[in-house]
Amino acid sequence: MDYKNISVWRVTFQWALFGWCIALGVQFALFVRHFESMGQAAYYARPPGVEGFLPIGALVSLKAWLTTGYFDPFHPAALVLFVTFLAMALIARKSFCSWLCPVGTLEELLWKVGRKLFGRNFRIWRWLDYLLRICKYALLLFFVKLVVFDMPVMALQSFMQAPYWAIADVKMLHFFTRMSLTSALVILGLAAVSVVYQNFWCRYLCPYGALLGLFSFFSPFRVVRQKESCTDCGQCSRSCPAQLEVQQKRAVCSVECTGCLTCVNQCPEADTLSVGFWFKPLPSWSFALVVVLVFAGGVLAGMLTGHWNTSLSYADYQRLVPMVERL
Repeated sequence: MDYKNISVWRVTFQWALFGWCIALGVQFALFVRHFESMGQAAYYARPPGVEGFLPIGALVSLKAWLTTGYFDPFHPAALVLFVTFLAMALIARKSFCSWLCPVGTLEELLWKVGRKLFGRNFRIWRWLDYLLRICKYALLLFFVKLVVFDMPVMALQSFMQAPYWAIADVKMLHFFTRMSLTSALVILGLAAVSVVYQNFWCRYLCPYGALLGLFSFFSPFRVVRQKESCTDCGQCSRSCPAQLEVQQKRAVCSVECTGCLTCVNQCPEADTLSVGFWFKPLPSWSFALVVVLVFAGGVLAGMLTGHWNTSLSYADYQRLVPMVERL
């Protein structure tokens, strides 16, 4: 392992988090199975981290918290993680996408497989690329309008106290364990396209990434280029997963930048590309440290303030889990 290679550290962190997400999913599935079997299967504790897969509900929770001061007790970790990821974007660009997101991890694996198979990744025509990128912002606008603008306070309270929201994590689990043929075909289709076109889902369709990108515009961290020592070899631009023209910029401020630092790692000229705080160059490890500290700090803050574990009791799950198909 090359300990000076920031890309190695990032990929290691990515896959460690991916493994953690799989472990959470398995533990949660075993937890649900206990109640679905009416107590016949062994009992496993419910892992709060699975609530990270409830971003739309977390947006509802965030609005309720900001407008009424009500902190959702059913899925508090969902709100904690959502706010943490927004904070990560504000501070350390869209680092969630390239350092933490399990979907982003799989997307990166797929396009790397495609590059091995075809010797390259293909690019969509520039005019079509611009048009397709609008899709994720259109999806984001739809959810923001639905939740932030169209949902009154009374509707917020009704939603957050309803059995449907209480058991939303179980319904999310069933999406994967009882997947319909249509859903499976759509996912396989997106995976196949992502082999050919780099980060297809992330680049064109992910509303979560679009939201984080807008927040990341205000991040003080950005990749900076020293024009004096740059040889215009173009290696940084060719290696950029977000397809940014890094070699033409003094500083990369694009909302598409995920802070993966691939361009920094690929630059052949010493001290020419670096991550910077505003325009002050810093060692790459400092950015990685910020990413880890903000993520860990958000989770720890949720735990220490009592906003991590659900208020739902064993008896609540005994009552709600058998009802899930009717909700």
